[in-house]
Amino acid sequence: MRIKLLVILGLVLALAPVASSQTKTSGTLSCGKPDPAYSIEVGDRPGHTVAISKFACTWTTPMEIADVQTKDGYDVTYGDASGAKVRGSGYHVSNMSNGDKIYVRFQGNDTMMDGKPSTTEGTWSYTGGTGKLKGIRGKGTYKGKTDSSGNMVAEIEGDYELPAVRK
Repeated sequence: MRIKLLVILGLVLALAPVASSQTKTSGTLSCGKPDPAYSIEVGDRPGHTVAISKFACTWTTPMEIADVQTKDGYDVTYGDASGAKVRGSGYHVSNMSNGDKIYVRFQGNDTMMDGKPSTTEGTWSYTGGTGKLKGIRGKGTYKGKTDSSGNMVAEIEGDYELPAVRK
C-alpha cells in the first residue's frame, strides 16, 4: 500500500509542471449599432422574428489574458425574438494588443424596449485563439445594458487556461 501511495505521489509531482491553472479575467465590452442587420418575420404569431447581425466592439476596460490585453473586435449574433424577449447566440472575435486573436461562442437572453435592445445576459466560452493564445480554454458570464449612445455595454468575467508549455 505504501509503495502504491508513493507511486501516485510521484506521478502527481511529475505532472505538476505541465498542468496549467485557471486564471480569472474581466473587462467591459461596448458594441455599437449593428451593421449589417437582417430580420425576417416568422409569421406564426405577431412580433416573432429571427435576425442576424454584426456589431463592431471596443474593450473600454480591456481583459488581460497571459499579459496581453483585448483591444477591439466584433460580434456576429443571431436571435429568435418574440415581443420584448430575445434568445440569442453568436460568436465574438477579439483582436489583442500583440496581434493575436481570441474566439468566443456565447448564448443568452436579451430584452427589448421600444424595438431596441435594452439588456443582455448570458454565458460564453472560448473556442480558440492564435499565437500565444492558441489552445485557450475557459468560460464565463456577461451582463449588460444599453447606454445613452445606444451601445450595448457588457461586463464580462470568467476564467481561462492556456496549454502548459512542455520543456
